[in-house]
Amino acid sequence: MNLSRIVAIALPLLACASAQALDFRSVGAHPAVLYGAPSTRAAKQYIVPSGAPLEIVLTYGEWVKVRDVAGDLAWTEAKGLSKQRNVIVRGANTKVRGSAEDSAPVVFTADKGVLLELAEPASNGWTKVRHRDGLVGYVRSSEIWGN
Repeated sequence: MNLSRIVAIALPLLACASAQALDFRSVGAHPAVLYGAPSTRAAKQYIVPSGAPLEIVLTYGEWVKVRDVAGDLAWTEAKGLSKQRNVIVRGANTKVRGSAEDSAPVVFTADKGVLLELAEPASNGWTKVRHRDGLVGYVRSSEIWGN
């Protein structure tokens, strides 16, 4: 096969891959075991706590390959994931504001690693989130992971 034909086949595939939106799920009611392969017989890599967001990279039957906040890849059973969306704060003293503006009053401050519920998907660089205490506000989308 000549180079131009390979390029002609590869370019549309790459365009489709880059256009695909990121798909996130959160770990369900019970912590999820992550494996090195799509099987409970595979080596256990680590356990992810309930509520933690995971990026779905690939689906293989009842299994999903996921990426965690640290960027590590592993496999877990799809049935252990929830459609409820949570996000993790990336930095210390992240300000959650009353509206999607830098000048809006601060509703609360969240520290690195805090888990927040996704209240509304990102829009114009801001994401609406809810703290487990019920406080709701907007955070810069770049300051959280899982959205």
